[in-house]
Amino acid sequence: MTNALGLAKPRAPRRPAARRSNFELYSWLFMRISGLALVVLVLGHLFIMNILDGGVHRINFGFVAGRWASPFWQFWDLAMLWLAQIHGGNGLRTVINDYARKDATRFWLKILLYVSMVLIISLGTFVIFTFDPNITD
Repeated sequence: MTNALGLAKPRAPRRPAARRSNFELYSWLFMRISGLALVVLVLGHLFIMNILDGGVHRINFGFVAGRWASPFWQFWDLAMLWLAQIHGGNGLRTVINDYARKDATRFWLKILLYVSMVLIISLGTFVIFTFDPNITD
């Protein structure tokens, strides 16, 4: 069968109309914005931890306790944790979509990814906000 231009119709079966969603656009935009934010957060973290005031030799439990006593540093580390985890998870989701051939494989890999992301973000957030510098033996 041909159309008005004389071209044959493709033999591939027609797919049902895809639902129009801007999720991939927002995902792409998030990757760019979070990448820029992570560059600032991570480079600031590396500068403070490794170069400023004697470098890594001063980092110990007391240093972390003093740092996390400030809401500013809690937010800084929390933002770094959340952005890095979601940014990396979004990238891995894209890799799974590109390389997992079977729908079932893709589904279970994504479930594993999402569960691990939630677990790591939850545990990291819990540690940052419940850190107790007054540990007794």
